[in-house]
Amino acid sequence: MKRKLIIVTGPTAVGKTDYSISLAREYDSPVISCDSRQIFKEMSIGTAVPDASQLAAVKHYFIQCRSVTENYTAGDYEIEAIPLIECLFNGGHEVLVMSGGSGFYVDAICHGLDALPDADPVRRAELTARLAEEGVESLAEELKRLDPVSWAAIDIRNGHRVVRAIEVFLQTGRPFVSFKLTEPKPRSFDIEKICLTRPREDLYSRIDRRVLKMMDDGLVDEVRSLTGFRDLPALRTVGYKEIFDYLDGNIPLDEAIRLIQRNTRHYARKQLTWWKRDPAVKWVEL
Repeated sequence: MKRKLIIVTGPTAVGKTDYSISLAREYDSPVISCDSRQIFKEMSIGTAVPDASQLAAVKHYFIQCRSVTENYTAGDYEIEAIPLIECLFNGGHEVLVMSGGSGFYVDAICHGLDALPDADPVRRAELTARLAEEGVESLAEELKRLDPVSWAAIDIRNGHRVVRAIEVFLQTGRPFVSFKLTEPKPRSFDIEKICLTRPREDLYSRIDRRVLKMMDDGLVDEVRSLTGFRDLPALRTVGYKEIFDYLDGNIPLDEAIRLIQRNTRHYARKQLTWWKRDPAVKWVEL
């Protein structure tokens, strides 16, 4: 039997962690995370990192192993994850379980990534300055005008990603997402993609409860401890930027909580839209 990688994905808060751990125990596999935020060791509460009992249930890889100060990309993930997968297969595993909701990370494993052009430092500095002055919404609108295909595919609340998409388009005239390879890189294993879903009301309720739990667990203190890193790409994400606004005195705490819940729901819808475009996905409703 050819070796198989099962990738468990789906929207945030759908239940990927428990499902993937159960699957991993069934196949005597570790869980290989493909979450672009849980990889950072300074971010645990706001990224819903698996708790101690979940981490103890099976071996996990790519959880809190990098610093937010590192500019870690999906390309870096491909370079590190593929050799790990090969090593685990060669060590005797016939089935491996991967879990996470980051579409670009999953694409890096399934298809490989084309090399993006090197950034133009002048244009990067200009766009980064605009991001700080105008906010990500303004640049996202510009991306929608220039490159609507990429605007529909990426997380437009991620300022670093939006800046990169604009600069790639201006530099090459090609949509940012077109740098995904037309022909996938060969892999020595089969891939099965499972996308978990729930009824919308159930998913949204889980999202709202998770945000409240994050607050109880100390999200404000976690974000406060990261103030010195707030302009780094990793921190420009839902749950952190809203609390930074609260800490800056721009909004009250209850409004920050409401915005985190709303923006997380928006992000979950975007994740589902991403996976609905993939005909290879097997859908599982929980």
